Amino acid sequence: MTRRADGGVATTQAFYSRWARLYDTIARRAPGVQSLRERAAERLAPPDGGVVVDMGCGTGANLPSLAARVGPAGRVLGVDFTPGVLEIARDRRLNTVAGDCEHVGVVRGDATRPPVRDADAVFASFVSGMLTDPASVVDTWADIVGPGGRLGLLDLARSTHPVGRPLNDVFRLVVRGTSPPGTRSRLATSPAALLDRRVVAAHRALFDRCVDVEHETHAMGYARLSVGTVADAA
Repeated sequence: MTRRADGGVATTQAFYSRWARLYDTIARRAPGVQSLRERAAERLAPPDGGVVVDMGCGTGANLPSLAARVGPAGRVLGVDFTPGVLEIARDRRLNTVAGDCEHVGVVRGDATRPPVRDADAVFASFVSGMLTDPASVVDTWADIVGPGGRLGLLDLARSTHPVGRPLNDVFRLVVRGTSPPGTRSRLATSPAALLDRRVVAAHRALFDRCVDVEHETHAMGYARLSVGTVADAA
């Protein structure tokens, strides 16, 4: 999780901490979600032995896939600001360390102001919709990896696919229902519409900063995956 500007910090932390176990089950066991995470790690392609940071890591569902990509000599760091989900992520870190990668860690921090100065790759899944200024945050992440570094985003938004579009009303209700208490009453627009705008802004910023961008949609158009290599400064 990362800081939601449309809800109080304490409220957001309490909400995601209270539902951390349920969120973890959904994050790992929802149909197709694990294959999406593995595909995203494959497309991100951090270098063997490299350092990859998972921004807004939540319960650490991405840690095993990312660790498998950097190998035993690499390092994976998860960053999140919600205590409840980090407890689960720390347990998952121990399981991961026993497997593919010896250097896996999690740290409490705000992904919009990450406590990381450099890395070979930055990845964020289902985080863009929580950011007030997604483009600025993606710029920050691109600066962390620098030219030649890898940057990847995996997000959910309403579908524009002919097959998925009829289910957008259901998706809208799910987004509204899973928003922290008080969020909906403070928004001038629907949570789903705001999510759409933020996801588009984040992925557009990735396109602006990167070359060789690969963009894919999955799950009837609801899942958006964008991965690229940060370009040299103009």
